[in-house]
Formats: sequence, structure tokens, C-alpha cells
Amino acid sequence: QVQLVESGGGLVQAGGSLRLSCAASGSTVSINVMGWYSQAPGKQREFVAFITRGGNTNYHDSVKGRFTISSDNAKNMVYLQMNSLKPEDTAVYYCNAFSVSALGRVDYWGQGTQVTVSS
Repeated sequence: QVQLVESGGGLVQAGGSLRLSCAASGSTVSINVMGWYSQAPGKQREFVAFITRGGNTNYHDSVKGRFTISSDNAKNMVYLQMNSLKPEDTAVYYCNAFSVSALGRVDYWGQGTQVTVSS
């Protein structure tokens, strides 16, 4: 089992920045990829960014050039630096980690942290 705890959300004006952090604990050696998802009110949870254990990254088109995902494998941490925030970025942001084995993919989720961007 893997436990994920997010921090760093809050209220910011449009154009501002926030840095989200996610701390992983438990069976972290099994994790292949960590990432972030967002869920706005009334909408489905959607992918924001991920980073592999080897450092490869991928981003949703809407955040490319504004958000940066990074990790510290030694500390089992993943971060999301969010710059040039827009009101449409307002959502609950969830940390995700998954492992892949012969048994299949197993996903783990944090409890979420609220990001609110005012116009």
C-alpha cells in the first residue's frame, strides 16, 4: 500500500503561482509513475502532469509552459510548480501514483488540495 498526502493549495490571484507537494509513504519502491490530476466542480477528474521514476514528464496541453512537475525520489516527494495561473485552473488537485506489475496497474490517490484562482 502507498499513502499520498498533498499540501500547498490555496487562493491566488490570476497570474500568480502556487507550488503543490505530495509526500508518498508505504510501499513506495513499487511506484513507477507519480502525477497530478485536477477536478473542477461538476467536471470529471482529468490528467494534469506525470513524471516517471526515470524523470520523464508529460503534461496536459492546457498547462504546458506554465506548470512544471518534479520529484525527489530519495524523499518520495513529487511537486507541481504552477505559474501564470488562470481562473480556469481552479480545481481540487489530486496526487496520483501507480505501480505496474504482472498483476496489473494499481493506482493510489491522495485526499486532494484545493486551488482557487481569482480573476
